[in-house]
Amino acid sequence: MASLSACAANTNRAPIVDRYNPSEQRPDYYVVSRGDTLFSIAFRYGLDVQGLAAANTIRAPYTIYPGQRLRLREGRVPAPRPSVSTKPIVASKPPPKAVSKSPSKPKTPPLQSAPANESWRWPAAGPVLRAFVATSQAHKGIDIKGKMGESVKASRSGTVVYAGSGLVGYGNLLILKHSERYLSAYGHNRRLLVKEGDIVKAGQVIAELGDSGTDTAKLHFEIRVDGKPVDPLRLLPRR
Repeated sequence: MASLSACAANTNRAPIVDRYNPSEQRPDYYVVSRGDTLFSIAFRYGLDVQGLAAANTIRAPYTIYPGQRLRLREGRVPAPRPSVSTKPIVASKPPPKAVSKSPSKPKTPPLQSAPANESWRWPAAGPVLRAFVATSQAHKGIDIKGKMGESVKASRSGTVVYAGSGLVGYGNLLILKHSERYLSAYGHNRRLLVKEGDIVKAGQVIAELGDSGTDTAKLHFEIRVDGKPVDPLRLLPRR
């Protein structure tokens, strides 16, 4: 009887959605929710974060608030200012009321970029289960086979700009920013070992491989250039 009950329970499980399908028409606007960052919103809708910020007149460090309405398009990116910090800010509460005096705050450190000549590294040791398909609207990276709890490593040095489970189909997800153009993403983790704002080195263990948001233990890995997915196998070393 126990076996029959288990089988019945399995047949009633909700189907696993591999990840958000961008083939659905992108809405014109998005209302910010608690836990969002501008990076996670740009990632979800396939936009360049700097272009999204420009379209909404948001300056670094890209502070957003729950309930804020964002235009989902890319604006003209202004010339960069070297002294401006771009540490990601998580949407958590409305802006504080203005006061006549406020204590001075320490300066926010800028995002750590990967050295220009730093090579990409494999984020997990297993074989590729599913390759990148340029024409696919739903699968924008590669899946790497693994076992529960195995190490997931940073493919390049950079800064954690998103750590959470708010993007449908990615499970526990990390997004790293390596430069103004390059991001990498690590999905379906069992446990995240770094948090937003952390600076990581290439090869550093950043998560434990898992099956969150999917039906088997694997790592979903993506590389984005100017917000657009590219084939990771073109950048990773041959093995």
